[in-house]
Amino acid sequence: MTTGALAGLGSLALSRKEDFKMFVDAPRRTQPARLARQALQALDEVSRTAYERDRRTWHANLGPIKTPQLVSLHEDLWDIVDSNQQDGDKTKGAVAIDAFPGLGKTTAVLAFAREFHRREIAEHGAFTAQGHERWPVCRVGLTGNTGMKDLNRAMLEFFGHPGRQTSTAAQLGLQALDCMLLCEVRLLILDDLHFLKWRKTSGIEVSNHLKWIANEFPVTLLKVGVGLTDKGLFSEGEAAGDTALAQTGRRTTRLDMPPFAIDTEPGRRRWRQLLLALEQRIVLADAHPGMLADELPDYLFARSTGHIGSLMTLINRGCQRAVRSGAERLTLNLLDQVRIDAAAEQARAELEHALQAGKATSRPARVRASR
Repeated sequence: MTTGALAGLGSLALSRKEDFKMFVDAPRRTQPARLARQALQALDEVSRTAYERDRRTWHANLGPIKTPQLVSLHEDLWDIVDSNQQDGDKTKGAVAIDAFPGLGKTTAVLAFAREFHRREIAEHGAFTAQGHERWPVCRVGLTGNTGMKDLNRAMLEFFGHPGRQTSTAAQLGLQALDCMLLCEVRLLILDDLHFLKWRKTSGIEVSNHLKWIANEFPVTLLKVGVGLTDKGLFSEGEAAGDTALAQTGRRTTRLDMPPFAIDTEPGRRRWRQLLLALEQRIVLADAHPGMLADELPDYLFARSTGHIGSLMTLINRGCQRAVRSGAERLTLNLLDQVRIDAAAEQARAELEHALQAGKATSRPARVRASR
């Protein structure tokens, strides 16, 4: 299937089950052929337009890449989810992914959710024994100032439940429980959990509600956010009002996704492997082996500060500019014209100074020795 045939995936709202199903069932994208300049110039106008559209879409969706961080996270998630086979009278362990922005948390979680959903459907079928649609995964995206009623309504929104606009908070909770039971949901994902104000009244309210969900819903609760430790999700709590948070911490396994680092030889090798993997996915006429891993490793690390989100944005936007300008390759001069997130740009100068002064390097020892 061509990238053009998957264009509809750009308009998905993964907090609704029909769109989530489209995401889960979508086939793997087919990488456009890498045409040499002569072949590229020989395309007629219609073919050239289609080819450029396919390349734009492809470069905007280069991931997910099976980095060591993603592989490790998925192994831990499989351990937790597969071990949560307790009978209904026992509480299942929850998991929280707590990491800085730009490290691929949501991408990794959605990749896992897709695999888990597909496995459950393959093993148990698309319908339950009672004839209801089976939805192994329910994903909810939280917003600022989320309260108990908002959370319940968001879960019902995923299922398109007709009572989500008129019911009380208690009714919404029971309706959400009914949906989870009837559709045999096994994994409940709460994304952007950092929007909760944990030590405010609404935060304590939602924390108690999450405890109720963990007790009553036969699901693995997977919470994703930034700075959850600092917000008190895993703290024991000192005041009486923090008791709910302490219990949440006892029942929750914390996972993270660290950035790439180049202060050790294994870290430098992992960075190089990532760049080599990216090279294989870039569809530019003058792309060549070593374009990233040999010619730009220090530069790309300085620009991204080891955050894969910033790196993928830089490569995506760089490819778009390389196609549009006719450069058809990624170079330092071209990428220097590409702007990315403010956090990466602010941290860039210090890293560039260390790399240019020889105080740091992203090149593994064997690569340095061969130069």
